[in-house]
Amino acid sequence: MADDLHRHIDPGKSGGYAIIHRKELANHGDFDKQTIISLFSAIAHMPEGAVCCLEKVHAMPKQGAVSMFSFGENFGWLKGVLETCHIPYQEIPPQKWKKEFGLNSEKVKSIEVCRQLFPDAELIPPNCRRPHDGIAEAILMAEYARRNMDAPSALAFDEEHWD
Repeated sequence: MADDLHRHIDPGKSGGYAIIHRKELANHGDFDKQTIISLFSAIAHMPEGAVCCLEKVHAMPKQGAVSMFSFGENFGWLKGVLETCHIPYQEIPPQKWKKEFGLNSEKVKSIEVCRQLFPDAELIPPNCRRPHDGIAEAILMAEYARRNMDAPSALAFDEEHWD
């Protein structure tokens, strides 16, 4: 498993992605749907055994119908693209991957833990002033996948910010 590749994408308006290769953070940042399609095209050519980790999500109280419809539509789009590219996926509850790092729902804590594990990671995108929690959580979920997913390569998703 010396050539392991682990990826995570936190897709959404403020989503982020991360790629961990051979235990090193290889790439990360924020993105749009075209970025996802480009990443999937590359992943589709990865060696057998690649798996995608999707954050298992559900509707939350006080979320509007339009917001939830949009979220569901985008989540379905994501699954459709994965299936079209023949990339298998697993859904992981947020409590499970966050427990690995002692996290709760506080985004600031995700940023702190990410900085401890990956001090060289740039969490502030261009034209922004504050760290991007979507990128931080993308990196952490990629690290969870690297540690726990039984596959030579892993791509992971956190749809929390997708709207």
